[in-house]
Amino acid sequence: MKLVLSSSNQAALQGVVADLVSERIASRIASKDDSMWGAAAQPEASIRLGWITSASDSQALLPAIFALRDEFAAGGITRFVLCGMGGSSLAPEVITKNAGVDLVVLDSTAPDQVAAALIHLEKTAVVVSSKSGSTVETDSQKRAFETAFKAAGINPTERIVIVTDPGSPLDAASREAGYRVFNADPNVGGRYSALTAFGLVPTGLAGVDISQLLASAVAASPALGSDSQDNPALLLGALLARSENGVGFKDKFLIECDGLAGFGDWVEQLVAESTGKEDKGTLPVVVDSNAPEISTLPSDTLLIRFSSEVSGNTDAAFHGSLGELFLLWEYATVIAGYLQGINPFDQPNVESAKVAARALLDSPASNAEVDFVDRGVAIKSYGFDIQGSTLDAAVEELLALVDDSSYISIHAYLNRMAYPQLESLRELMAKRSGRPVTFGWAPRFLHSTGQYHKGGPKQGVFLQLTGEFESDLAIEGRPFSFGSLIQAQAAGDANVLKNNGLPVLTLKLGNVLADLDKLKQVIAS
Repeated sequence: MKLVLSSSNQAALQGVVADLVSERIASRIASKDDSMWGAAAQPEASIRLGWITSASDSQALLPAIFALRDEFAAGGITRFVLCGMGGSSLAPEVITKNAGVDLVVLDSTAPDQVAAALIHLEKTAVVVSSKSGSTVETDSQKRAFETAFKAAGINPTERIVIVTDPGSPLDAASREAGYRVFNADPNVGGRYSALTAFGLVPTGLAGVDISQLLASAVAASPALGSDSQDNPALLLGALLARSENGVGFKDKFLIECDGLAGFGDWVEQLVAESTGKEDKGTLPVVVDSNAPEISTLPSDTLLIRFSSEVSGNTDAAFHGSLGELFLLWEYATVIAGYLQGINPFDQPNVESAKVAARALLDSPASNAEVDFVDRGVAIKSYGFDIQGSTLDAAVEELLALVDDSSYISIHAYLNRMAYPQLESLRELMAKRSGRPVTFGWAPRFLHSTGQYHKGGPKQGVFLQLTGEFESDLAIEGRPFSFGSLIQAQAAGDANVLKNNGLPVLTLKLGNVLADLDKLKQVIAS
């Protein structure tokens, strides 16, 4: 495990790191000192520090995971699907991608993406991950698989595995129904849960060597808990908190992890949801090595890379095994929270979008209005007025709101497996605006960066992409379908952002790829 700062950052942060060492911040975290983040945060922190010892605590799970893996293999089960949101899906995605192991990650309510996962049921097992079981996306996905398995003559209890907190509503109901249940540590929040049952059960069943993953994290723990100027977690935490520690205002960072697939997405949800509150926070922007922002780095933005050395205008480089890096970034994130004076374990604004979506599900007619339609694209603005009735005018009005402190966030409420081309908008928008641009697939980002958008600095300018679905998918036992759910989630989040004083432009694409080309032409002009 290695963390290298540029010479300028090393000099600038030397005093901050020295203070952290003298205050014994690393060892206090390692000893699970819940008072570190202040009296207001202490009740939450007292039940959220289990991640510090997850790597060793989770060893006890391995025999049961391996036994079930062998049982599935003996029964010809070779395909695994994970239904989960936020940290419970992003960590397994990173782990399996970098191990070269197949895992279908279903973290969407797009009806066509859900339907596409309901295949090859004769050889499929499903892991449903939810701390409480009340997450509407995961509950709906579970219901879809139960319906599909029954239709195929397969007992769902033989193929669906539940991962949840002990004593949760999902835990009790699942055990009563006869499902196999793995309990996670209830003292770990979702975004810190990579090395708990949420990260280990789906990846272990799919075939990852999770014992090695845990072993590398256990080996890294002493260094991360040491009060030393060389502790990489102290260096990284001080760097992430530059906006609040008096050392050159930087409240955004590009993270480029071309050699570690998916890790940037995991970091994004960890840092954004942990720090984005009380109008403070540090915004991660996931990029690849060709990102236009790298060569023309905005003045309020850092560049952090997965690499063994610092080069060019890189502010920091980190390197190591996946288990080590999960723990490094978790330590660094809570250290940044300490320096920023916020509670890194709560997510006070996440619920607002859920409430708004629920209200629209109960009253769908209120979600039907648009401002105008141009060339097949239905257009609606929230929090600002469009002077004109064309797609060009709408985009130009949105971009006119961007200033030198802004970030732009693009949210796609569409099938991420079917339309990866939409991600090309991120780079195009960055070239046009000269500002950091994030891209989030919905609704999964609502469980990660969604907290930062509403609770962090009021700098965001938002572009929503929604669409029509050729066929919808019913949810057994629910009065709404997947299609109506994802539409309500989009409109609900737009309304909450508007009510927070933030501008949102929603484009409902009639033909996704054709309309993408139109939008790219408008942005590039």
